[in-house]
Amino acid sequence: MGSKTDSRHVRPSWDDYFMGIALQVARRSTCDRARVGAIIVKDRRILTTGYNGSPAGLAHCDEIGHLMVNGHCVRTLHAEQNAIIQAALHGVGVAGGTMYVTHQPCLTCAKMIINAGIRRVVFAGHYPDTHAVAFLQDAGVGLELHTVLAEEDELLSQDDEGRALEGG
Repeated sequence: MGSKTDSRHVRPSWDDYFMGIALQVARRSTCDRARVGAIIVKDRRILTTGYNGSPAGLAHCDEIGHLMVNGHCVRTLHAEQNAIIQAALHGVGVAGGTMYVTHQPCLTCAKMIINAGIRRVVFAGHYPDTHAVAFLQDAGVGLELHTVLAEEDELLSQDDEGRALEGG
């Protein structure tokens, strides 16, 4: 017995699917300067997730405010860092995997991605760090801009109150 298919339903590509999950992970971020989410995937399986937030057990920006140094909030770890740390903490190998992240990685995160053996990074929002791009390219890590839907794009460019993000 066959079933009728819904011709209006469009199944998302794997990149759309995983980027959608990274965008949801970003909603857990605790610094409103940029809500960033990252997931590491291998063989179409999610290995770890990470979002920007303070180290475990310490107060978050949402609770006590930003700790600003040279125009950047340094209270938090970046989403990419947290995803890699979670893998290390739980003994999960990420070499050969793909990282989906809501914003282009910074230079420090790019170096961690390279040393973790991640082979591909798919990102949705730009971050002005040409050194990070060069490092990833020189290391042979694929870096791909992923186009998101309009409602997802809003998550990338605004804080909780609808203000444009300042970056950093």
